[in-house]
This record gives sequence, structure tokens and C-alpha cells, in this order.
Amino acid sequence: MSNPIKLGINGSCGRMGQRIAALAFEDPELEIILALEASSSPHLGKDIGEVCGIGPIGVTVTDEIGPHPDVIIDFSVPEGLMTVLPQCAERQIPLVIATTGLTPEQKDEVRTAAQTTSIVWAPSMSLAVNLVMKLVQQASEVLKQVPSGVDVEIIERHHRFKEDAPSGTALKFGQIVAETMGQTEHVHGREGRIGQRPHNEIGYHALRTGDNTGEHTIVFGLLGETIDLTVRSQTRDSYAHGALMAGKYLISQGAGLYSMADVLGL
Repeated sequence: MSNPIKLGINGSCGRMGQRIAALAFEDPELEIILALEASSSPHLGKDIGEVCGIGPIGVTVTDEIGPHPDVIIDFSVPEGLMTVLPQCAERQIPLVIATTGLTPEQKDEVRTAAQTTSIVWAPSMSLAVNLVMKLVQQASEVLKQVPSGVDVEIIERHHRFKEDAPSGTALKFGQIVAETMGQTEHVHGREGRIGQRPHNEIGYHALRTGDNTGEHTIVFGLLGETIDLTVRSQTRDSYAHGALMAGKYLISQGAGLYSMADVLGL
């Protein structure tokens, strides 16, 4: 058996970071060597295994990239990503980016970093979500031919703690539809006497409820019939497993920007 992949986790003490750490610890192909957190984190100095409930594993939570991991998975916040991104670019450390809510300027920084290191950048790490993205693209190709037009609405649900809305995944679904069907307007919610719905818009609706781990419905409304494509996640492990798959994929890739479609061969 070859040596395990040396894994770093940025945002290691967050909800997703803890699940990635727990699942990576069980994977013989992976070895956690770096658990990163913000310098203000109360978990600095603790063992990441104890933080995520699997018992001590000998890896202390830190705010500095000390050892050189083979790959880093970032499930943090935009500010946390911007802290590690330039270091990964400079040291050519492959990086999986699952953090959403980036500004246009931050997105440009990701693209620049991909010129010197390999990066998987995706709004969702879920296998099911990325498969539905493929189905949405295929549906859009067919439905753009409907003479009477098709109305597209995207409804997403997430937990009360999520800070950005609509979700990065919802925006990606909208991008896929717009690139295929040609909508030019993206409307976030509706209120008041707004008049008849134009055909050139996609509507987004963000719900924040309890501990919902993620749910997206893409509605294609035709005259006389409707198509709903829905994907739901029951646990955060679906995202964690996808992120770990992406990390393994990057090990054999050269510098560049990759998607989960590349990882999954879609």
C-alpha cells in the first residue's frame, strides 16, 4: 500500500470541518496532518480529534500552515479562504474550495491561484447535487425550444446558521439554466405589485429553517405542466465525502481550476 495522502483542513472546527476530520480519520488512504482555524478560534491548541468527538489523534488545531500537506480542504468562510489561498498558490499546495459567498474580487483571486496550483472549486461537494446539475443542464437544452416559454424558479432551504443567501449551489443552478436558456435577469424574492412575470428572469427563494442541511428545487413551469427537480441532503456527510473525493483527485492533477464534474467524470 502506498503512503497515505497528507491532508490539511481549513475551518477544521466548523460543522463541516469536524465531519471531514472524522471521516478522513477512518480512511486508510488519508492522514490528517494539519487542522487550521482562525487566530481568534477558542479551539486553538486543542487536539482536532477531541474537537470532533473521535478522541485525540495527535494533531493540534493551529492558525499556521506549518508542515506541507499534499492537499488542503477549505470549508471555512471567505476570510478564512483568503488567508490560505495565497499560501497554497505560493507553495503549490492543491486546494479544495467548498467555501461559498465569495465576492467577485475573491473569485478572481481563486482563478489567479489556479495558475500555479491545482484547485477544485465547487458550490457543492455533493455527488447528488452535481448529478442534478447535469440533469438541469440537459432539461434546459430541451425546454429552451418550447414556443410558449418556460418559467424557471429556484427554491433552496438551509439551516438557520448559514450566512449567505441564496446559496452558492442555487446560484450555480441558475447559472447553468441561464447559460443554456438565455435568461438575463436574476430576481431574489418578490414583493408588491410587480406585474406580469417576464420570461427572461430566474427567481430565487431562500429559506432558513432549523438544522436543514441543504435542499434545492429547480422548477420549470410550462403552460399546462410543471417539472420539479429536487435534491435533498439528510446529513453533512454527503458534502464531506465529496470533498474528500476531490482531495484525492487533485493529487494527480497539474495546476488549473477543476470542478466536481471533473472529479466525478460527469
